Amino acid sequence: MTGRHKRRGAGRAVLAFLTVFGALAGAGVAEAAEADAVHKRVRVAPGVTYEHFDIQAAKGVTHAHVLKVDLGNPRVQVDLLYPGAVASRALVSRMADAQGAVAGVNGDFFNISETQHPGVEATGASVGPAIAAGRALKAAVPKGQRFGPALPPGTTTKDVLGVGTDRRARLDRLALDGSVRTSSARLPLGGLNQYALPVGSVGAFTSAWGSASRVRATCGTDTDRAAPCSKDTHEVTVRDGKVVSTADSPGSGPITEGTTVLVGREEGAQQLRKFSTGEAVEVEHALVAATSGVPYRLALGGYPVLSGGRPLPGLDDTASAVRTAVGLADDGQRMLLLALDGGAAYRSGLTIAEVADTMRRLGSQDAFSLDGGGSSTLVARKSGASAVSVRNHPSGGAERAVPNGIGVFSS
Repeated sequence: MTGRHKRRGAGRAVLAFLTVFGALAGAGVAEAAEADAVHKRVRVAPGVTYEHFDIQAAKGVTHAHVLKVDLGNPRVQVDLLYPGAVASRALVSRMADAQGAVAGVNGDFFNISETQHPGVEATGASVGPAIAAGRALKAAVPKGQRFGPALPPGTTTKDVLGVGTDRRARLDRLALDGSVRTSSARLPLGGLNQYALPVGSVGAFTSAWGSASRVRATCGTDTDRAAPCSKDTHEVTVRDGKVVSTADSPGSGPITEGTTVLVGREEGAQQLRKFSTGEAVEVEHALVAATSGVPYRLALGGYPVLSGGRPLPGLDDTASAVRTAVGLADDGQRMLLLALDGGAAYRSGLTIAEVADTMRRLGSQDAFSLDGGGSSTLVARKSGASAVSVRNHPSGGAERAVPNGIGVFSS
């Protein structure tokens, strides 16, 4: 159980052999022989190296940028990069410098636009669960509310890449376990700092959410992100364990420490209308791991593409794009952070199936796909520098502001 709150491989030198990749039936990526396609490996900091190389993919040559992170090195840590609020975005380079990271990549898919809901603010909040420095920030939105490409069969918005307090990285799922209690009722909590709540539920918003409007949480349905916003909503503000105000529609603005704003839609709204000013309310929430008993220091959403050295069944092998992904090797003691180059010469990118195969060939047993396209960004400090530099070329011509990322820290 992670973050409960109560509100009142293989192969360190594998790249020396992976020069240019060529097409391989069924996988789409294979080895070739041009040694000059591998650039010199650069030490970023103790336990952290950076390298880049070409990949001959099905739709042309793309260029990969890779950070190798040794979690077995006691001087190395990883944590979530984020702007200080769930519903906020910033450049990866600025988040890395602000938090003192020596390197990093962009993170989860996010609520990037609201063209289907005119007048509704896009929150910028991420899709999946998020944990930073051991603190649970948010839970996952319903599957039908996510942004990004279609999920592979059998995966969910609750899938995460996590790094535990044992310093090992692993793939897992984090589900929300929470409740709202009064003297006469107990309501299940359907969301935590999410831009989309399940139909009929009650969600909790804390100081971690930020200042963005909470209206988006009541728009769409569990299966249709573009469905209209609910007309049956209610909001209750709880401070120091008591109701201090109510409203018929979700509001906006910062939420102070010690305050929880409860937002209900449909049946959830009907239940919240029964709350009265001054009534005692207890709100509890936790993110519960499906497999690991080790608390997570870092977790963020995306989706798995490789498990136990095998690509997940049904991975898309037709749509190529610029991608960001994370590979796990040596029983989670080593991470490989990959971001493709978005420069014009390489923009054809990789399919998800090719991403899985590439990560496997780099020595990963497990791999996890993060947001791509214009979001794909890899940063690292150059020798003697006190700030990071963007090492790939973002496909939009400049860095895109994103809600979170993975930061690499080395003392």
